[in-house]
Amino acid sequence: MTASVPGPDRERGDGGRPVLLPSWAAVSDKRRGHIARVTGLLDRWAAEMGLPGSEAQAWHDAGRWHDALRDADEATLRSVYNAPDLPAEVLHGPAAAVCLERGGERRASVLDAVRWHTVGSPSWDRAGRALFMADFLEPGRHFMQADRAFLASQLPHDFDAVFRQVVRMRLEWTLREGKGIFPQTVDLWNTVR
Repeated sequence: MTASVPGPDRERGDGGRPVLLPSWAAVSDKRRGHIARVTGLLDRWAAEMGLPGSEAQAWHDAGRWHDALRDADEATLRSVYNAPDLPAEVLHGPAAAVCLERGGERRASVLDAVRWHTVGSPSWDRAGRALFMADFLEPGRHFMQADRAFLASQLPHDFDAVFRQVVRMRLEWTLREGKGIFPQTVDLWNTVR
């Protein structure tokens, strides 16, 4: 189901593990770097929190698969997951989850994390919440660097408070940018506020 990222794009997370992408992945070199940083952050948090091996692996896998179709074109995404009510920019998560299921992935927490990492889900377990935070807090992003680094450092000590803050920050950004808010996002906010 997965293939090693070729050439110089075979980046490693903090734990030194290579980030493996599915053979059907459609990602640019820049996106591979983002995926490696998200996965590395998830691996670091899992180690600092002393998670059991199965949960740490679920976090790692959610990280490496979350943007596997981020650079696919809209026609490809809709051929896998045709949801006319969803804009193209959020289809990559649901489409990747479908591809993972077709490939044999059965862990609901991983599939839900990948499926809804862009818009959020009120029914997530820690894997989905951790991915949502890692995607926002990864150190390669160039906005609010000090604030985001602080939150990333605090996550192993107060997971729920950091999650609440990240959800709030993402909602504020969405509103400030004049973008639409999805019902799942509102429901997620209502579970943490």
